[in-house]
Amino acid sequence: MSSGVVLLCFIYFFGNTIPPKKGPGAVAAAAGTKEISFTTILEASKQQLSPAQQAHVAQLETAVVRGDVKDQQIKVYKQLADFWKDSAHLLIPYAYYSAQAAKLENSQKSLTFAAQFFLEGIRRQENADLQRWMASEAKELFEKALQIDPGNDSLKIGLGSCYLLGNISESPMQGIMMIREVAEKNPENMYAQFMLGLGGIISGQYDKAIDRLLKVVQHQPDNIEAILMLAEAYERQNDKANAVKWYLTGKKQIKNADIAKEIDERIKLLGNK
Repeated sequence: MSSGVVLLCFIYFFGNTIPPKKGPGAVAAAAGTKEISFTTILEASKQQLSPAQQAHVAQLETAVVRGDVKDQQIKVYKQLADFWKDSAHLLIPYAYYSAQAAKLENSQKSLTFAAQFFLEGIRRQENADLQRWMASEAKELFEKALQIDPGNDSLKIGLGSCYLLGNISESPMQGIMMIREVAEKNPENMYAQFMLGLGGIISGQYDKAIDRLLKVVQHQPDNIEAILMLAEAYERQNDKANAVKWYLTGKKQIKNADIAKEIDERIKLLGNK
């Protein structure tokens, strides 16, 4: 699991993906079963809406069912996506309806956008049931995009990352192997190196994680996420000096006071260990 610094950084740069917890109707509370469905998520999300907003959503949902022309359905799915993002400020329903529109459009661009949005959400979602659901949604989108462009390495890495991060396979190595294939073919692919570094942290192989992440920060010195993950890998390896070095390197690039404070606390704890 990511340290507080890395998780806070994810939320700062990418925002939150679930509605605020308002009692038993919140999505996080609704995700109490091993197999969660979008129906469960949607019902929990609707409890956050005003009566007028609920009526508006119901009207759009009816329009989707009645729409017998693909273009009309795409339009309504996009309207639903826009509502959940701009009016309700709940990004999981937004991601779902964007994905539904992308599947109907069946363009690599729209499928990839929707898949990547889900993939980023997995990494900042703490609920394991929601992670699996989001990974399954992303997997389907990446697979459809790969049918259009089978040789696209970024799509292969994305698909592998679904297995790596979403716990949708009995063998996490299934995802690692997909990503490693791209990295071995093109060692300069920093997306692959980054994801393999993340995989190393998840699996507890900190030496391998450090090797991968060092490559990333050498090629991308402004990649704050990679820098903080590198610091975390050193911390978990009990290499305090390098952990502090990279936490300080990351702090120099961060203007958010909360994240900077969290880094200072990590450094202080390292000094006391």
